[in-house]
Amino acid sequence: MADSNAGKIRVGIIFGGQSAEHEVSRVSAESVLQHIDTDKYDIEVIGINREGKWLAYKGDYKLIGTGEWESVAEDQALRRRAESLKLMDAKTQKSNIGSNMDLVNSARGILKNAGAEAGGRKLDVVFPVLHGTNGEDGTVQGLLELAGLPYIGSGILGSALGMDKAYAKMLFERAGLTQGRYLVFSRKQIECGIDGIADMIEDKLGYPNFIKPSNTGSSVGVSKAHGRAELVTALKYASRFDRKVLAEEFIDGREVECAVLGNDDPIASTVGEVKPCNEFYDYAAKYASDSGSSIIIPADLPPAVMEIIRDTAVKAFKVLDCAGMARVDFFVQTGTDKVLVNEVNTIPGFTSISMYPKLWEASGIGYTELIDRLIDLAIERYEDGRREYGFNG
Repeated sequence: MADSNAGKIRVGIIFGGQSAEHEVSRVSAESVLQHIDTDKYDIEVIGINREGKWLAYKGDYKLIGTGEWESVAEDQALRRRAESLKLMDAKTQKSNIGSNMDLVNSARGILKNAGAEAGGRKLDVVFPVLHGTNGEDGTVQGLLELAGLPYIGSGILGSALGMDKAYAKMLFERAGLTQGRYLVFSRKQIECGIDGIADMIEDKLGYPNFIKPSNTGSSVGVSKAHGRAELVTALKYASRFDRKVLAEEFIDGREVECAVLGNDDPIASTVGEVKPCNEFYDYAAKYASDSGSSIIIPADLPPAVMEIIRDTAVKAFKVLDCAGMARVDFFVQTGTDKVLVNEVNTIPGFTSISMYPKLWEASGIGYTELIDRLIDLAIERYEDGRREYGFNG
């Protein structure tokens, strides 16, 4: 019988992870799997559970979003192991112990053991649908680099810079991009001198202000402080999620977002506006389907302001050495229409209600085509890297 997957590009979808955004990653992955063109791509799905275990998954994609995928994947792994042992005699099993250990201790081996290779054929490209730490911050990107696999999104540096809001702001400042005032503190500073830090924030930023971990996404660990008591609580809360904490001034303005797509010559989408149901666009406002939050695409802004946002989005993308995709978040100040860059998300949400795919849909690129373009960009970047390092084979 002919192989129906012969000639297809083999795409690995990796989701889950050990970050506080595990659930969002699962829902994003489910949405990607529902929209990817299976006539063009042979799909391998790999989930990372909260304990960091990598599991191949073959089953109903709807179980990924609910979390039920994990028990199914565990059962599948046990059956594969049992079948493998049946095919080996005792001598063969013993001789494979050493080689299996070598396999586990290599980057490609981790992926192979997780189901990334079948029939001797490795993945052609990987889509790490991973949000937050241990996935969006350059860690998994480093693993994929070591494994010699093309992958969607920014490289190690761009991923790390996009994830670390404090360093991103320092680079934006150096590049002359307009942004709000901010201060950065370490967890140790907060633990040893929280009253002095609160004094500094009050003096430099005033109230209200925002306190957030430097290395999380989806508004995890973020608080809006209106006074001293809330500020102290917010500092302690944010420091639970990261060793660096960012304090930002409150900007009276509209929250808008712009999607970027490309490698060396990226393009920007139209601009969308977020109208949160809560006091700010927190985790619940972003992801609860019944939250009452809304997005307006395109945003009701003057054309000149829209162009400034789109131009600045591309500049921010390049400043952080991003690749493939990113969503850049801004504030448009009330009364002045002044544009201030806030942050860059290198693996934006891909859920059915996420801004990134919706912005491109409004710009003429549908969800399925968007995935096609991201795969092409990943392979293009990989091939360019091979040329740079002299790999011509």
